[in-house]
Amino acid sequence: MNARLARIGLGRFAGKGERLARAATIASVSFGRGLLWLLAAIILGCGVWMLLPPSKGNGAEPARAELAAVETTPQGDPAATMTPASEAQAPTLADLGRLRISSQTWRRGGLGSKALVTFTLRNDNDYAVKDVEIACAFARRDGSHLTNRSRVLADSVAMKSRKTFARIPIGFVNVNADQAKCSLVAARRE
Repeated sequence: MNARLARIGLGRFAGKGERLARAATIASVSFGRGLLWLLAAIILGCGVWMLLPPSKGNGAEPARAELAAVETTPQGDPAATMTPASEAQAPTLADLGRLRISSQTWRRGGLGSKALVTFTLRNDNDYAVKDVEIACAFARRDGSHLTNRSRVLADSVAMKSRKTFARIPIGFVNVNADQAKCSLVAARRE
């Protein structure tokens, strides 16, 4: 009967159930298309993300080209080794044996996510040093290693003197970090 009414133009008298079924079919088709477009956008975004080059921010490689590696002696003092390419710059590098950190502490800053290190740098060399690079290793309370952070300090330290660097931001640290040990990596003659 409703089909006959629709044929003669009296479709407005059709039953409520028939109109609701037609509206539900239209809604499900448009919802399905929207879901399909969302899935296509996610797949395309993942494909573009996979093609991007890897980040260079937190790699294990040294931050500077003239430094090849940092080795630790049995006493825990770092000793920098140089690559053959950096031997031409050897006169500008400072003697790390006569440059040391005499005291150090650290605390959290930046809502607990950043490490702020305070340390005293002692220079026993016969020349001033600048561009001092320090590396800090952070560990849990039980001593298990969490992360490393490094920083180059642009300030200079005069010959046969000491200088205290207060609350130097080293970088973001794990919330479980409880201990920090900083050591010298490199320095340049001034």
